[in-house]
Amino acid sequence: MRSRRPFTASGTGRTAGTVAAALLLTIGATITVAAPSAAVPPAPITHDDFDNDGYRDLVVSAPGGTVSGKKGAGYVAVLYGSASGLSTTRRATFSLSTPGIEGLAATGDGFGQATATADIDRDGFDDLIVGAPGKDIGAAVDAGSATVLFGSAGGLRATGSRRLGEITPVAGNRFGTGLAAGWFKVDDSSVAILSKDSLWAFSFEVTSRGRRMVTDHNPLSRFVPADFRPTALTMGDYNKDRADDLVVLGSGTYDTAGVYGRAVYVSGSRGGWADHYELSGGGPVGASGDVDKDGYADVVVGSPDERDSQGHPSGAGVVYVHFGGPSGPGSATGGRNRQFWTQNSPGVPGVNRSGDRFGAAVTVRDVDGDGYDEVAIGAPGNDVGAAADAGTVWVLRGSATGLTTQGVRVVSQSPRAVPGVPEQGDRFGGAVRLIDADRDKRAGLVVGAPGENGGDGGVWVLPATSGGLSFNRSWSFDGGTLHAPVPGARFGETLAPHGR
Repeated sequence: MRSRRPFTASGTGRTAGTVAAALLLTIGATITVAAPSAAVPPAPITHDDFDNDGYRDLVVSAPGGTVSGKKGAGYVAVLYGSASGLSTTRRATFSLSTPGIEGLAATGDGFGQATATADIDRDGFDDLIVGAPGKDIGAAVDAGSATVLFGSAGGLRATGSRRLGEITPVAGNRFGTGLAAGWFKVDDSSVAILSKDSLWAFSFEVTSRGRRMVTDHNPLSRFVPADFRPTALTMGDYNKDRADDLVVLGSGTYDTAGVYGRAVYVSGSRGGWADHYELSGGGPVGASGDVDKDGYADVVVGSPDERDSQGHPSGAGVVYVHFGGPSGPGSATGGRNRQFWTQNSPGVPGVNRSGDRFGAAVTVRDVDGDGYDEVAIGAPGNDVGAAADAGTVWVLRGSATGLTTQGVRVVSQSPRAVPGVPEQGDRFGGAVRLIDADRDKRAGLVVGAPGENGGDGGVWVLPATSGGLSFNRSWSFDGGTLHAPVPGARFGETLAPHGR
């Protein structure tokens, strides 16, 4: 039996006990502290700023959490950004047992398995969409659902939330497996939702009485090839036409060589969904940002179960960078349309080994404030010393020519300054997120380790400084820090992705 290691509660040096005494938070309730001082002028609206104070907020999912006595019902925790960055003193938790959210928590719902953020009702406050692909709808087992939590001056609110689902629930279809939200028609926001064999887009409007109404259910399954197994979504404006575009992520199967990654690009436009094509180099996970600072969003795709073209072992993992351009991602722009990365790429510390799963998680954001987005890559199956599957994260810098290994950083629990020690099955790097929570134009790194302490899970925060990511100021927290369910919660399995 593994012993539980203590988690530090914030970068301020206070212990978890001190924070717990200051604020008690239980699943099924939402608690916030006083709104930030009006003396701090708000920055332009971001993609994940739920209270519109100019600071980005972090969403951590625990899809295995026990809620109302139901194992695997799941919950999400929100940590609000501030001038001092992230901390656990201003936060909230939500589940299907939270008053105001439609439905009841049930065993295996997996609430939080997928998340997305955007201001879908155009009120200036970003909103959170949470998938529960294991939700039973009537007699349809694992039909799945998604819940929209709307932002406000006090943060996310359960009151007025909306539940989304397929018009006719289908058993085993797992609606809510993948989520993305954005402005896919320039002047119309939508939520794209993936199930096992379908893709939908839901549009919203606000009535004169302030009610958020779903105005359209648009089936998009025509964009998904029949032999394609979709698993996730990401979005960004890859062709710079002011309309967001969608990338459907997933996998396929060779006749004899096993699993390989796939990705399909679907272009948004002023008139709605337009062109689509398959990218050369795909996978089941992805994130978007501007790596080369040319104004076009780029899409970074992880294919952790794939063997690369050089014959390295299956499951070692591959990461592709598809550069945006006037014709979309992967189109040749100046003779360059993609990059290909593994642990065997020149300058990348490490060696490809079967089961490392390099690229199982990716995130894109500017760490050093130079305007080029960096990419953090998780390999939760990477061994650290004798600790199998302890997990590791790499951070590669952006540049005018794309990602570069100059100044590459490698992050695990092995440095003395990072809380904890690497242990078998921690899966550190199972989720990664680069987030500028203190508005200093430098994104810190957040890492989820859902296997920590035998599957309870945990999250690590490495703030960004003028010298880059700070190991010395790193801190960690888990569900227990937030007085949320701990056993088997897989806390940190998902960190709400940003699309741009």
